[in-house]
Amino acid sequence: MTDRDLPAETGPRATSWMEVVRLRTLPAAVAPVILGAGAASALGTASVPRILLAAGVALALQIGSNLANDYSDGVRGTDDDRTGPPRLTASGQVDPRRVKLAAFGCFGVAGVLGLVLVALSGQWWLLGAGAAAVAAAWFYTGGSHPYGYAGLGEVFVFIFFGLMATCGTVYVQAGGVPGWVWLSACGIGLIACSLLMVNNLRDIATDPRHGKLTLAVRLGERGARRAFVAMVVAPVVLAIAATWWARADLTAGATDGSLWVPLGTAALLVAVLAIMAGRTLWPVLAGATGRALIPVLRDAGLYELAYGGALALALIAVA
Repeated sequence: MTDRDLPAETGPRATSWMEVVRLRTLPAAVAPVILGAGAASALGTASVPRILLAAGVALALQIGSNLANDYSDGVRGTDDDRTGPPRLTASGQVDPRRVKLAAFGCFGVAGVLGLVLVALSGQWWLLGAGAAAVAAAWFYTGGSHPYGYAGLGEVFVFIFFGLMATCGTVYVQAGGVPGWVWLSACGIGLIACSLLMVNNLRDIATDPRHGKLTLAVRLGERGARRAFVAMVVAPVVLAIAATWWARADLTAGATDGSLWVPLGTAALLVAVLAIMAGRTLWPVLAGATGRALIPVLRDAGLYELAYGGALALALIAVA
C-alpha cells in the first residue's frame, strides 16, 4: 500500500506534521538555553524555573518559526520542487490557514511563557526583545519582503538563536551578562547558522527559481561550503577562549593557581567538539549534495546540542 492509498487523516498527514516541526532543528532552540544555564550555574545564580521557562520560550519560537516557514514557502510555491522532506502546505494535505494558525499558536505559547519569565525577573524591557524575536520568526519567509529571501537568514539566526537565547537565559537569572558569555553565545550562534547554511545548500539549485536568494545562493556552492566549515570550526576556538576567560574572571583573587582543572577541562572540551565537528563536516567536505545533505542537518543539530552541554559543564568546572 502506498501513501496515496491511505485515508487523509492517517499516515501521511501525521508524518507531515512531524516533518514540519523539523525535529532536527530543535537542538538549535535548546542548546543555547543549556549553555546559558551552565553559565548561570558558574555565576551561582541558576534558577530551575527560569531555565525551564526560557527553554519553553525557545522551543515554541523554533517550532512556530518552522511552521511559519512551511506556510510562507508553501503559498509562494518555493517548496514545490524542493529536495528535502515534503512540507505540509506545499503538499496540499492541510489547509494553509491551519498551518498559519498553528504557527501563531506557537508564538502565543512563547509569548505567555515569556511574560511569566519577564515577571519573575522583573526585566520588563525584555518584552520588546520577545516581540522582535516573534517578528523575526515570521518575517524570515513571511510578509511582502522576507529577509530570508535576501540572504539575511544567518544574520537573524545568529542574533536570536545565538546571542539573545544564550545571553537572555543568563540575564534573567544573573541580572547581567559577562563578556565570556557573549563569546560562548557567538560560538553557539555560528553553529545555529550552520544548520541554516546546510539546509540552504541542499536547495541551492532550486531556490533561485523562486527568487529565494539565500546566503548560500549568493556565495555559490563552493563559498557556501567554505562558510559552513567556518561556522563549524570557529566555535571550537571560541569555546576554549570563553572557558579560559571564565576561569580568569570567576577565580580572580583565588589562592589556588592550579592549571590542571582548566587544562583538563579544555582538553576534554576540544575532544568532544572535535569529534562532533568532524562528523558534521565530513559529508560537506566530501561534496554531498541534495538529499545526501539531510543527515548533515541532523548532525549539525547534535553538534550544537553537544556544544551547549559540553561548554556548560566546562564553565561550571572552572568556576
